[in-house]
Amino acid sequence: MSTSPQSEPIIRAFFDEPTNTVSYIVADPETRQAAFIDPVLDYDHNSGSVDTRSVEAMLKAADEAGYAVVWTLETHAHADHLSGSPYVKAKKGAKIGIGEHIREVQKIFRPVFNAVDLKTDGSDFDHLFVDGETFAIGNLAVEVMYTPGHTPADICYRIDHHVFVGDTLFMPDFGTARADFPGGDVHALYRSIRRLLSLPPETVLHMCHDYKAPGRDAYAWETTVAAQRAGNVHVKEGVSEEAFTAMRTARDATLAAPRLLLPSIQVNIRAGKFPPAEANGVRYLTIPVTLKGGADAGL
Repeated sequence: MSTSPQSEPIIRAFFDEPTNTVSYIVADPETRQAAFIDPVLDYDHNSGSVDTRSVEAMLKAADEAGYAVVWTLETHAHADHLSGSPYVKAKKGAKIGIGEHIREVQKIFRPVFNAVDLKTDGSDFDHLFVDGETFAIGNLAVEVMYTPGHTPADICYRIDHHVFVGDTLFMPDFGTARADFPGGDVHALYRSIRRLLSLPPETVLHMCHDYKAPGRDAYAWETTVAAQRAGNVHVKEGVSEEAFTAMRTARDATLAAPRLLLPSIQVNIRAGKFPPAEANGVRYLTIPVTLKGGADAGL
């Protein structure tokens, strides 16, 4: 897939340090149409309060640049931040898009949260992308790449030599995404990464997260296929699927659940919407409780 030189996208990144998330505005310089990728809703886990300052910063930047925001695109149902996409849709009329395999994620988590209101057909989203599908942001042609493994529903968005990779890859000195969430698959993750690393070496890869690997002082979220092939600490060229699977599985076993896992998943599988308000007008998030080691006695 290629676009003309005149269609080189304008890309602006927004970093949310509390969740280590990178969101993007991608705009066509000719038509001034734009998309947001992985916008963040600010959620205070201690108080249960929600704020829109991060997504408002993106909206302000879009307004100042004269962009018409036509899409708000999710790379997957995030487990570490709440999506700001519904707010973008409410403000700008943008369509919310995600990969078609979100249906699998909804089916996995509906019983976990007893989310009886949740439809599992993906219809809370405006569009479900399939692998290889193309769509437009103004005159920019966007190709969807299905890259499962971190979750069953991960996709990347490719615009000529730019790819927005979601959580599949991190910066070369930090490695790769975990694959131990329900529905995750370490073998699928390896193959998805190899698909990305088969792109031309000059392809620019835009990360969704950065955590400052040891020894690095600044956050970073832009690299290339060539740099990943040469130096990714988990999956550089020469690392076999067997070796990667063993490393990733052992590493995942040591990782704690993301701090915002429970609120993020149950909101994001609803396209960023909160569960319906109950009779008292209040919306509630569910926290499933597992009682271990006989802790259920007398509780």
